Parts: sequence; structure tokens; C-alpha cells
Amino acid sequence: MKLLRFGDIGQERPGILDKEGLIRDLSSIIDDLAGEALGRASLARIKALDLAALPLVEGNPRIGAPVGLVPKFLGIGLNYRDHAEETGMPIPEAPIVFAKATSCISGPYDPIMQPEGWQRMDFEVELAVVIGVRAKNVSRETALDYVAGYCIGNDVSERSLQKGGPGEWIKAKSHDSFGPLGPWLVTTDEIPDPQKLDLTLDLNGARMQTGSTATMVFGVAELVSYISKFMTLMPGDVITTGTPPGVGMARNPRVFLKAGDELRLTISGLGEQRLKVVAET
Repeated sequence: MKLLRFGDIGQERPGILDKEGLIRDLSSIIDDLAGEALGRASLARIKALDLAALPLVEGNPRIGAPVGLVPKFLGIGLNYRDHAEETGMPIPEAPIVFAKATSCISGPYDPIMQPEGWQRMDFEVELAVVIGVRAKNVSRETALDYVAGYCIGNDVSERSLQKGGPGEWIKAKSHDSFGPLGPWLVTTDEIPDPQKLDLTLDLNGARMQTGSTATMVFGVAELVSYISKFMTLMPGDVITTGTPPGVGMARNPRVFLKAGDELRLTISGLGEQRLKVVAET
């Protein structure tokens, strides 16, 4: 299933794509794509619906992030071998886990805001994992049972804050609009193996990033299991799992985002994001 949220910011409603790619309104079934609505019983109920009987959403509404309440927004650093190599960093012996503020989450077509004076904004296409069931101390063998689905993530970063001064990642990665998610939450029945997905990112029509989740240092199951040993993962938690090579910081010459730039991100089976950088006023 391809689940989504549509509507103005703060007024999003839950929806689902039907076989024709049209949006059907799920508001009569669930309040939002959040909490228990992401659990096994709820997803099974939605899957059994006759989508043709649901109200058709007319026009072209804004598409928001596909999860309505994200208790924790976590990221994984240097999780692709070729990305670690391009940055000159050693391949991690254990997952590098960091946090992004949930207030940075935005929709897949919303603008990326560039604050005044921020000149080293970078892009990272990433597979994002959405937790559907409370997970604590779960094994790698059962970890995917706790996942509701997957979506595209873009881990936008201001590298001057990440690499300069105190080097605090959460400040570099948490400005409003620095966490686009979506367009859809694709349930696990459509993505049986998250380690067989291709990722791309284009900047102004030029290919910047090409990769495969097969080259992850730590796969999705291992990440969910590992993190669950340090903190309880809750329904709606999002984990962005790292980025393939080609980020602007690692290029020669370096390439950083500026107002007017346009990004296109894709992951196999998860749709695409189209984002424009806009100067913040």
C-alpha cells in the first residue's frame, strides 16, 4: 500500500493511492497516519478495504510528510561504504546514531528554506524507515516485523555547523524544512527486501548521487535491532539510514545548495521528491 497525508500544513488528512494512482480519503477509517494506525492490525484493516468505496480526493492537494506524529527522528551516519570512503572517514564498526528535531520534517514537494548566511547546505537522499510497532531489545531476525513501511528521506545539512565550531550534528540538520519525507509511506508488503533498492538524487537536472541499499554497512534489520537496545522505538519513529556517495561536501569542487536550486530524489518503489531551495525571509 502507498499511504500518504494530504492538505495544508497542520491540516493534513490520511489517504491512500488506489490502483489508478488516485488519492482516496482514509479519514473515515483512521484519524491520521500516526500511533496505532501504523500497527499491524490497522494496516491489515486498511489493506482489506474496497478503495473504490472511499471518497476520491479531487484536484491536486499539497502532499505532506506521510507520518502524522514522529516521536523520534533518527539518522545514521556514514552507513554506505562508498560514502564513508569519499569523505575520508573510516567505515564505522557500529552504527553512528544521531537525532534530527522533528520540527524539521516537511513534505516531499515543500520548499527547502535557506537561512541568511547559510552557505554550505548539502543534500542526502536516504531510505527512511517508519516504525509501526513498539520495539525494545528486538533481534535482527525479527526486526523487520516492527516496521510499518518505508519512504524517501532527504537529510539536509548545513555543513558549516556540522563540521565547524563544536560540530553539533543536531543543529546542522534540524532547521525547519531540513527533513523532507515522502511522498508516500510504502508498506513492507510492497518492499520485501529493503536492501535491494536503488537511490538517485539530481540537482538542477544533473545526477549527483547514485547508489543502492545493498552497499549499506548496516542493513535495516540490524539498525532497528541495534537502536532498540538503547531506546524503545515507538510507532511513528523515523530512521533515515544513511546516504550513498555524491554529496556536495565530498565533491571537488564542492557543490552546496543555493536559492533557486531544484532537487529530484528517487528510490525504487517509493516514488520521488521534487524540492526547491528558497531564501528564508
